[in-house]
Amino acid sequence: MFFPPEHIKKVHVYEPGKPEEELKRELGLKEIVKLASNENPLGPSPAAVRAIIEDLKNLNRYPDGNSYYLKRALAEHLGVGIENLFVGLGSNEALDIISRAYLRPGLNAVYSEKSFAVYPIVVQLAGAEHKVVKAKDNYYMDLKAHLDAIDENTAVVFLANPNNPTGTAFSKAEFEAFLKRFPDDVLLVLDEAYYEYAVGAGFDIENGVEYINEKNIVVTRTFSKIYGLAGLRLGYAVAKKEIIDDMNRIRQPFNVTRPAQVGGVAALEDKMFIKHSQVVNEEGKKYLYEQFEKLGLEYVPTYANFILVKVGFPSREVFKRLLQKGVIVRAMDGYGFSDHIRVTVGTMRENIFFINKLREVLEELGRKS
Repeated sequence: MFFPPEHIKKVHVYEPGKPEEELKRELGLKEIVKLASNENPLGPSPAAVRAIIEDLKNLNRYPDGNSYYLKRALAEHLGVGIENLFVGLGSNEALDIISRAYLRPGLNAVYSEKSFAVYPIVVQLAGAEHKVVKAKDNYYMDLKAHLDAIDENTAVVFLANPNNPTGTAFSKAEFEAFLKRFPDDVLLVLDEAYYEYAVGAGFDIENGVEYINEKNIVVTRTFSKIYGLAGLRLGYAVAKKEIIDDMNRIRQPFNVTRPAQVGGVAALEDKMFIKHSQVVNEEGKKYLYEQFEKLGLEYVPTYANFILVKVGFPSREVFKRLLQKGVIVRAMDGYGFSDHIRVTVGTMRENIFFINKLREVLEELGRKS
């Protein structure tokens, strides 16, 4: 008889939100404003769309199994060698492969209790133990606590900067102080999915790529956020050649599609689109901050493209009521934030629509604005 091992049975399956079209049908709505998944509200880079359309005639051919042209473009963009690059199905595939390569029963991984939901999943899939670090009371990650949690069985430490779902970030100086104390025999996974948004905010964030030769570090980034290519599932990792070689031993052949490869190259080259996306995000943050303050709501200043806001009522109830009004946000009760929601910064029209509906929900729940 066949059956999965116990550690597989204990995996909590990641639950994505329903597609917008399905929700429109279910709720009888003409419009849905999706502000739940931290996607770029401007859509994909027009240059990426053109490149993908041009290459569609080649869909009968397998993609380049080594993603050469995409790696070459990334190498130039980042100032590293092609041998330092892994590309995959979003940064999630990189996180999964890292865990499969370096974790196993008897070893453990360290990560924050208020961080990306995929970390515990990939650790569990590898059969490793979890060492979950408490966050600070001000929503910030406790770097010292991560160091203190490391023991003789620790193989991997996951750090997100900026962090999801809080939007907080630690500075370059804080990171360098942390790195000085970080052990040489433990792998640091630095998740920089929202890096470009922190740069756009003028924050003095570390560029993790600059540190890959100082310690055993893997930097993961994605095309799903500021590059607007979430539907293509494209991400990458940067590390020493030896680490990249290990990751490539595990990945499936032809793991990155042709559209993802050509779209990724074009998106990297479209620097005006990235700059415009950063500007729109900063303008949206400013508007939402002002509106939250008018509503008397506490929020966490963000270095990403989403905001964690304390609504003062059960997270799931506010989420459901907003959904009925055509706004999708993320309920945060699963992260231990029982009265918080996370909202993606949208276009100005989307932001205004969201605020109007949020005001209605708060009034329905009996809160005076």
